[in-house]
Amino acid sequence: MSAPSNNDRSINYYEKFLAEREEILRHKWIESQKAYEDIGFERALTDWVINHREEWRESTKVERASKRA
Repeated sequence: MSAPSNNDRSINYYEKFLAEREEILRHKWIESQKAYEDIGFERALTDWVINHREEWRESTKVERASKRA
């Protein structure tokens, strides 16, 4: 089997970006509901990166590994 091309890697990075963005938007919605107002994307992004990104990335690594097996 050949190594992935640069284009394949670019798609993979873009897919990861989209998945992460979706999680941030979900976090924004949840936190906005709790605050009874729109907290804005920047606040949601900052909070999510500080409090949730590492755990989310670890959980998605496990999911991707199990799909490959």
